[in-house]
Amino acid sequence: MPPLLEPKPGALRPSATPGPAPDRVLDEQAGGTPEPLKGDLTALLGADKVLTKVSDLVRYASDASPYRFVPQVVVVAETAEDVAAVFRYAHEHGRKVVFRAAGTSLNGQAQGEDILVDVRRHWSGIEVEAGTDGGVRARIQPGTTVVRANATLARHGRVLGPDPASAIACTLGGVVANNASGMTAGTTRNSYRTLASLTFVLPSGTVVDTAAPDADERLAAAEPELCAGLLALKSEIEADAELVARIRAKYEIKNTNGYRLDAFLDGTTPVQILRGLMVGSEGTLGFIAETVFDALPLHRLTSSALLFFPTLQAAAAAVPLFNESGALAVELMDGNTLRASVSVAGVPADWAALPKESTALLVEYRAPDEEALAAYESTALALLDGLDLITPVASIDNEFTRDPKKIAGYWKARKAFVTAVGGSRPAGTTLITEDFAVPPSRLADACEELLALQAKHGFDAAVAGHAAHGNLHFLLAFDAAKPADVDRYAAFMDDFCTLTVERFDGSLKAEHATGRNIAPFLELEWGERATTLMWRIKELIDPHTMLAPRVLLDRDPKAHLRGLKTIPKVELVADPCIECGFCEPTCPSKDLTTTPRQRIVLRREMMRQPGGSGSGQSQNPVTAELLDAYGYDAVDTCAGDSTCKLACPVGIDTGQMMKDFRHQRHSRREERIATTTARRFKLVERSARLAVAAADKISDRLLASATGLARKAVRPDLVPEWLPEIPGPAARGLPSTRRADAVAVYYPACVNRIFGSPGDASLAEAVVAVSRRAGRPVWIPDDVTGTCCSTIWHSKGYEAGTRLMANRIIEAAWAWTAGGKLPLVVDASSCTLGIAHEVVPYLTEENLKLHAQLTVLDSIVWAADELLPHLAVTSTVGSAVVHPTCSMRHLGDEAQLRAVAEAVADEVVVPDDAGCCAFAGDRGMLHQELTRSATAREAAEVTSRPYDAHLSANRMCEVGMDHATGRSYYSALLALERATRPR
Repeated sequence: MPPLLEPKPGALRPSATPGPAPDRVLDEQAGGTPEPLKGDLTALLGADKVLTKVSDLVRYASDASPYRFVPQVVVVAETAEDVAAVFRYAHEHGRKVVFRAAGTSLNGQAQGEDILVDVRRHWSGIEVEAGTDGGVRARIQPGTTVVRANATLARHGRVLGPDPASAIACTLGGVVANNASGMTAGTTRNSYRTLASLTFVLPSGTVVDTAAPDADERLAAAEPELCAGLLALKSEIEADAELVARIRAKYEIKNTNGYRLDAFLDGTTPVQILRGLMVGSEGTLGFIAETVFDALPLHRLTSSALLFFPTLQAAAAAVPLFNESGALAVELMDGNTLRASVSVAGVPADWAALPKESTALLVEYRAPDEEALAAYESTALALLDGLDLITPVASIDNEFTRDPKKIAGYWKARKAFVTAVGGSRPAGTTLITEDFAVPPSRLADACEELLALQAKHGFDAAVAGHAAHGNLHFLLAFDAAKPADVDRYAAFMDDFCTLTVERFDGSLKAEHATGRNIAPFLELEWGERATTLMWRIKELIDPHTMLAPRVLLDRDPKAHLRGLKTIPKVELVADPCIECGFCEPTCPSKDLTTTPRQRIVLRREMMRQPGGSGSGQSQNPVTAELLDAYGYDAVDTCAGDSTCKLACPVGIDTGQMMKDFRHQRHSRREERIATTTARRFKLVERSARLAVAAADKISDRLLASATGLARKAVRPDLVPEWLPEIPGPAARGLPSTRRADAVAVYYPACVNRIFGSPGDASLAEAVVAVSRRAGRPVWIPDDVTGTCCSTIWHSKGYEAGTRLMANRIIEAAWAWTAGGKLPLVVDASSCTLGIAHEVVPYLTEENLKLHAQLTVLDSIVWAADELLPHLAVTSTVGSAVVHPTCSMRHLGDEAQLRAVAEAVADEVVVPDDAGCCAFAGDRGMLHQELTRSATAREAAEVTSRPYDAHLSANRMCEVGMDHATGRSYYSALLALERATRPR
């Protein structure tokens, strides 16, 4: 395989930058965390929990909001004791503390200018418990994503009440801290209403578990003044009838602006009051260390429709009708949103032609049984007859459906609102996302006023939202580097806030929490009396203003204009990124070095800096430090699996960007060597197999020692490290097959021609045998040796080698399959992906035409769809755990892998934390720490109990999982062959 050659950080230096930007990191910050802060926290917590490099500070400086604040230090807390220790230190030294989990907050809640505490990495987990009255409760750590929690709850027929659109990335700690709700939560299913209990750490360091029977007694002993103060505030509020009425009225619609004053009305003891205040407090009153939710019934029967109206006002007028009919969700998307959604995979391209005035409602009913769902559908269909619906493009049908794929497509388009519209904004502009609520009966008027206001200030914004609850979101794009643009935005915000409060008595923040953008307008909505109470709450609980200053309360009327981030242009593939963070949970390196978002954030900071190799200026110290770290933190430890592309609603492929950077670091000589390796791959392949055979006779200890010495002498990115799990050599020859009666061409991938499989049959023998057994024989061409899917070169950024091998394999496949008449079955999922998709950009015009006529099937798909119906299973194993590969996620083949596994095992488990193993060909041997980090949670699930079989669909991924778990993984096709052998 071509070597990973000596990185050249300078090759990644921007050739020219638009900098210096007004918000760039200054030269004096190049050294990272200053002393004594660095030394103090390192001594207190340990070096592994304290991040101090300027690159670390920069990558934590951005979240999904339009703001950007660079912290002085980042603490990666592991326990509540760590958090309490930071609190004590901050109190003693007058420091400020902000918490960051997923960083999906839209108003700067996850950013700070002093000590930033990461509470995502070590805070994941969920336990399902019996609740009251036969219900189910979920004990969830604050770093657990909503999607991950719901995956576990679904097995119990339950779901969380909050369902924000960012569920794929946002964590429960942030959901509670912001009282985020989402599409269906409204005012009854949000965190405030569905939390059973909380455990939190107060600024004083006191830990409170609200479920403890003696919680109030303990709090009274530890914090007598706090308890007395809370009860005094409760008495004061309850004595003011007008204020009580105002508080109750404010929460009749969605409202997350300011502290939950109704906590004083709903709670009777200090602990109960604090439990309510913590919800929506945005990290300003304490750290939420654990949540316990009352899970709600998961109604699996669903019927949905995407209905199109001629105007936004017409759609809004229909919302009350669906609310009254029992719809669980009524989501609104205006014309700009719909047209921008074509950038989302699966959204029909003809939506781009929709009239700007058109608006859609996504209406969904959910029911526990068929009878209830049919009743909902009958009522809904009757409503449709009286609505003014339009069908402006062919892909619109205005009908209700139960098809899961269609429904998933509707929701994908809706949930991608921010990223899809943000991705289509003018390059270099900052994106503001705002949300507000009005009484649902006033929604149509609010829509009309909002559109007029946007036009007045020169904004052509997109509008979407939870129409059932009178909750709308809108996006504005402007250039934060241009004072005139900032002034225009400021004028709009003044008018918008005044309009919402005075015209509609609405909520300035419906579900995104106050944040930096609305903090200056808090008193406008709540009035002086209630706002003064909120300041008193903050002073009572956090008297030193230690936690999240200026995030929720700020007396500066221009505070929302402070810290607005510029968005310099970067590489074209990454330019649409709005830094939302949806990509982060799927990234294999997220707990080791950087995430896709952070890779882009760091690149943008380089662009903010002055100079560049083409500017004639010397490299400034910040750029030098960023580049020095970027090689390992961003480029080398990227697995290149591109699952970030799947998670990103607009398909940004940061993995490909890192491969491009690897290419930039190659010299012409290095590219020639890689191309020569591709040209002579038949010899390379044979030599590799012989080397593996020779290594198989040498002890693992000796090989590990030898490669370890070589890595030290050269560098880790040049020499792979020997692992005991490396398989022995493949058989010298491939099974004998006949072309005459074959119904498919079988292509054994080069990895399976070099490395052997566990058991009494090779993978190639198993595929041939089981295909013949099913009456679907396959043929292996005689000249497969020396061919490859080109992934070896592509993953390392060797373009010429990739191009050569990509064209070679397509020309060969064309000949093997008789011009595409037979399908090409490939026995490694990464190679299937390579031949089916990844080779395309490297093909000649003629070979593109050939490729278009090929049918490339993964062997797992071949087995599930073509073989299983014709096979008799003669024996099964008791249990099997399955590792779907990242390539299978790209191919959409996970269901077929499960189908094969279910045919050979009585019980099949796919771990909830299954993800990319990051072995990535040989990268797991170059950077063992990457695979170890990427697989830690999945490995913990796998090793928590015994399984009879450990199945996957890619040899090197199986090796990676062997290394991660200490168990033996092998292809599901080997298991299928054994399970269908005649007795």
